[in-house]
Amino acid sequence: MARLKVWDIIHATRRLRSLGLIGDLVAVAAAGAALLLRVALDSVLPPGFPYLTIFPAVVLTAFFFGLRPGIICAVLSGLGAWYVFIPPFFSFDLSPPTTIALAFYVLIVSVDIALIHIMHLAAARLRDDADETARLYEQQRTMFQELQHRVANNMQFVSAMLRLYAKRAGDDPAAMLTALDDARVRLDVMSRIHRHLYDPASVTRPVGEFFQDLCANLGDAAGASEVRFTVDMPPVQFDLTKLTPLSLIAVEIVTNALKHAFPDGRGTIALRMVRDGDRIVFTIADDGKGMTPAEAPGAGHSLGLKIINNLAAQIGGRISYEVGPGTTARIEFDRAG
Repeated sequence: MARLKVWDIIHATRRLRSLGLIGDLVAVAAAGAALLLRVALDSVLPPGFPYLTIFPAVVLTAFFFGLRPGIICAVLSGLGAWYVFIPPFFSFDLSPPTTIALAFYVLIVSVDIALIHIMHLAAARLRDDADETARLYEQQRTMFQELQHRVANNMQFVSAMLRLYAKRAGDDPAAMLTALDDARVRLDVMSRIHRHLYDPASVTRPVGEFFQDLCANLGDAAGASEVRFTVDMPPVQFDLTKLTPLSLIAVEIVTNALKHAFPDGRGTIALRMVRDGDRIVFTIADDGKGMTPAEAPGAGHSLGLKIINNLAAQIGGRISYEVGPGTTARIEFDRAG
């Protein structure tokens, strides 16, 4: 059987030290038991040992039940020993020898209780540090696994995107150059998103803050100083398998709106996320001129729409559009899926 470490024993006393009034009653009982034991041993002990059974009672009470019970035990048993075992007996006479004996007692029990309390505080800090280390390790392990999975998915996504560009460009050299430039822009955006996503601080970041910064960066990159972004999202968090596709979907839709929705360069793009039972509804709406018939989702030749549909499929979601005054994209997906 493995030998218990001191810190393990200290940790095992946590429940006892949180008993409150029960701990105080135990301290009273411990003081009484120590005094009774001292009375029982009085006939066999030489004179001059009034606190012989008191010190162990104080130490054990402080160790197992905490600071306040330790102090209660020390005070009660100290008063009892003073009254019964320090001459003149059965009085609280404060002669010089008595003062010295009491001062010695107060010094010893104060040091004992203080050291035990400091030891408990150190054990609590060690426990918290160990818990934090375990949490960080698990977080890093999870992020590494997600990173491996996401890299594989991203390689597949890039491959599919390049195939779409190649199919669209055909044999036209000018179209090929345009397609390569569009692909470069999209890959650059993906790389910037991933730098944010795989920052350890982003794991606990509310999703609304992330999308607020994302929209601000897209607006700055497009020079759209007169386009206003509003983000209304609950304080939820997503893992990277959800947040990455959602980010790329938002990039595609917001970038398209910045390019085409506002002929005069002014307008509003609103991102909103709400819970609908077990599902999440993510909408991105602009108040611009709306899609033309050629740009409508059913037109089929829009590369951006194909990319968005592929990304929505990655999270098991579906996307729909409303075209009227402005354009609204609605993405629905399972929260836990």
